[in-house]
Amino acid sequence: MTTATVTAPDIDSEYKISPEQIARFQKDGYIKLKNVFSPEVLAYYRDEITRHVLALNTEGKPLEQRSTYGKAFLQIMNLWKHSDLVKEFVFGKRLARIATDLLQTQGVRLYHDQALYKEAGGGYTPWHIDQFYWPLATDRTVTAWVPLHAVPVENGTLSFSVGSQNIKTGRDLQISDESEKIIAEQLKLSNLPIDETPFDLGEVSFHLGYTFHRAGPNKLSSPREVMTIIYMDRDMRLIEPKSANQKNDWEMWCPGTKIGEIINTPLNPIIYSR
Repeated sequence: MTTATVTAPDIDSEYKISPEQIARFQKDGYIKLKNVFSPEVLAYYRDEITRHVLALNTEGKPLEQRSTYGKAFLQIMNLWKHSDLVKEFVFGKRLARIATDLLQTQGVRLYHDQALYKEAGGGYTPWHIDQFYWPLATDRTVTAWVPLHAVPVENGTLSFSVGSQNIKTGRDLQISDESEKIIAEQLKLSNLPIDETPFDLGEVSFHLGYTFHRAGPNKLSSPREVMTIIYMDRDMRLIEPKSANQKNDWEMWCPGTKIGEIINTPLNPIIYSR
C-alpha cells in the first residue's frame, strides 16, 4: 500500500508585471494585483499559518478590555522561524520578484513577516504608515498583504489613501486613535481618493512604507486571516533610530547590524535578486 505525497504548489514562478503597473504603483504608493495565488496555494499554507498564529498568540484579554491597537488584530511576527512550511511560503520568489519589480531595485531582502488576524468583532486599524517603525535609510520598502481568503469590506479590508506616500504630516505618529484623527483630517484636506475595495480570493496588495493605510472593523462572525511579508531593497542600510520604536525594531529585526551598514543578518536574507 502506497501513501500519496502532497506536492507543494508553485510559489516561485514569475507573475508578469507591466510597465504600466509599475508606473501606477510609483504614482499611487500601492497596487492590488488579481490572481497572484491560486485557491490551492492559499489552502495549502493557510492551515499551517493559522495553527501557528493560535499557538503563538499571547493575547488573553477579551476584546472589550484591550486598547485600540489590541482590538485591531492578533499580530504574530516572523512565523517563518517556527515552521518550515511557513518559511517555504515567506521565502517564495513569486512575491519577492513582484516586490523587486515594483520597487525597481536589483533585489529584495526580508525585513520580517507578520500574520495579522482580525478577530470576529475586532476593531478598526487606525490610519498609519509602516515606516514610522523602521530604522531604514530609504523608501525602498514594500509590504505584501496576502489575504488567505476573500475579504469583503465587512471583514476589515485594507484601505489605502491613493498617492499619500508623499504626505509628510502624520509620519511621526504610531498607530492609535490620535493617528486616526490627525491623519484622517490631513487626508481630507489633501483631497486624495481612498481605495477601500474588497479583496478577491488570490488578490494581493503591495504598499510602500510611507503610504497611509487603515482597515475597518470586522463585522463578520469569522476572522480576517492575512499574512504579510515586508521586503526591503537588498542594499538597504540601517540608520540611527529616530524613536524608541525604531530602536526596538533594530534590535529585534536587524540584530548585530551597525548604523550605516547594509542590513545583512540571518534574519534578513536576500529572497530574490536579479
